Amino acid sequence: MDTNPGRTVRLTAAQATVRWLAAQHVVIHSEQVPYFAGAWAIFGHGNVAALGEALHAAGDALPTFRAHNEQGMAHAAVAYAKQMRRRRAMVCTTSIGPGATNMVTAAALAHVNRLPLLLLPGDVYASRRPDPVLQQVEDFADATVSANDCFRPVSRWFDRIVRPEQLLDSLPRALATMLDPATCGPVTLAFCQDVQAEAFDWPADFFSRRVWHPRRQPADPRELAALAEALRGAKRPLLVAGGGVLYSGAETALAAFAQRTGLPVAETQAGKGALPWNHANALGAIGVTGSSAANAAASAADLVIGIGTRLQDFTTGSRSLFPQARLFQVNVQAFDAHKHGAAPVVGDARSVIEALDGALAGWRCAQGVDHEAVAQWNAAVADATAGDDDTVLPSDAQVIGAVQSSFDDDAIVVCAAGGLPGELHKLWRTTRSDGYHLEYGYSCMGYEIAGGLGVKLAAPEREVVVMVGDGSYLMMNSELATSVMLGLKLVVVLLDNRGFGCINRLQQATGSPGFNNLLADARHEILPEIDFVAHARSLGALAEKASTLGELRAALARARAADRSSVVVIDTDPLKTTEAGGWWWDVAVPEVSERPQVAAARRDYERRIRMKRDLS
Repeated sequence: MDTNPGRTVRLTAAQATVRWLAAQHVVIHSEQVPYFAGAWAIFGHGNVAALGEALHAAGDALPTFRAHNEQGMAHAAVAYAKQMRRRRAMVCTTSIGPGATNMVTAAALAHVNRLPLLLLPGDVYASRRPDPVLQQVEDFADATVSANDCFRPVSRWFDRIVRPEQLLDSLPRALATMLDPATCGPVTLAFCQDVQAEAFDWPADFFSRRVWHPRRQPADPRELAALAEALRGAKRPLLVAGGGVLYSGAETALAAFAQRTGLPVAETQAGKGALPWNHANALGAIGVTGSSAANAAASAADLVIGIGTRLQDFTTGSRSLFPQARLFQVNVQAFDAHKHGAAPVVGDARSVIEALDGALAGWRCAQGVDHEAVAQWNAAVADATAGDDDTVLPSDAQVIGAVQSSFDDDAIVVCAAGGLPGELHKLWRTTRSDGYHLEYGYSCMGYEIAGGLGVKLAAPEREVVVMVGDGSYLMMNSELATSVMLGLKLVVVLLDNRGFGCINRLQQATGSPGFNNLLADARHEILPEIDFVAHARSLGALAEKASTLGELRAALARARAADRSSVVVIDTDPLKTTEAGGWWWDVAVPEVSERPQVAAARRDYERRIRMKRDLS
């Protein structure tokens, strides 16, 4: 602490920002560590002169990483925060214009997934002296608008810094937003480029080390009592564990509570791993990409308790999976706790589970886990993922089986969009709660490799396995070069089904012919012969192609032993998917069409929507 509270320090706004960010700390495993693990930066005229100078001077106090794509570096920052369970975060800075707007997608991803991210895009001149400056977006009706206003709907907190002294208030607000479990998400401070370079006499104590402690909110006693009473009266209760269980560090409490009470537990994408896959009370994944055991329990349940979940449509089967059940929602954010007409229990997941365990001392549910259903599901998983060494053009599930058997339990699997997340949600057997890293809140193609980079930053001692389809790889692959440059080794398994296979299957399921999804079904003169191996090697990675499952296993062994990132490519069947498990998903089918297949799909759709949960 500064002993002379009246003392000031003259710094530019950019220098003050960097110094303040470096002074913010959190406690992890009883040790104080910087909250910000570093800053990703792609420099341009809107941030190189001032923020660039400040970051260079900071050195290791706030290390700067260079990426190849602004969206990619922001994905890496988000993935880092997710893997760190929101306890630490990263900064991203760009110039104005396309550099800034390239990060909007990543900001939306962080917003949907409730993950902390600090964005410092350069902005126009506050003084307007050189307007219109290079890359400036001009609004014909509002002179205060810039391209950075695109961040407003995808930021939890937004501010435009037009005076240096605004930072005295805006920076602490930014951190308070990011570190609050209820408001956690991306913050955007649009930093006018002339203001970055302006000097100001800052109070010296503004830069004193500050240690932030996470808030752990208990539930209101009345809400907790209502939930305990509902459990005592339920015949077929079900717990649904979401990402909030992991962010709260509630896995041990949940496992003990479930075991003592006999309550069955299903898991969302974000909550996968809340219980080990072979825990006696684990039913596996729930919903559209769920296990048969979990979905059978949900469809028969008279009480469903969501813990730390947004209850998005994949979890609820578009509100058709448990329409008959009484619903409670345990969530630190009241917005989520009141969804779907649920009875809310607003509070931290671990605090609520521990309090509930105490309130239900001596109680055990009458009808717990259907172990026969779980055994049948485990047999279905084994069958779906099995494949002989000589299997050519395997299914995604068979590739998952080969990958799972090639790595130990410490490995972290990373994936995002397409058909793979659904197969992984069903089939990947997670023993560690931090071994499964899926971005499926925003289902963002292109997250995978950049996300793997962020995961490796968070867990450098562990193997990180990125599973990605050819469509996502082609959308964004540049951070593969960054992983090589930074010595952050990834093992990338690239499944090539020659197009957007997942959406092709959905398209045909809703009555349309294959159109514009697989490369062969898109308008073309010549089908491209894409050499993914040569491409990956050109980015500095090791790469090879496997023709069979046996060759895939051998290639993965070589990738594990390699000293840098490796890409293993294998062709897969674009049509085959795991039939076991799953549930209906509401995808609106055209009400009028000349195709009889569409008309038939529409009739089935109308039958299905009558199953939805009635909130009236």
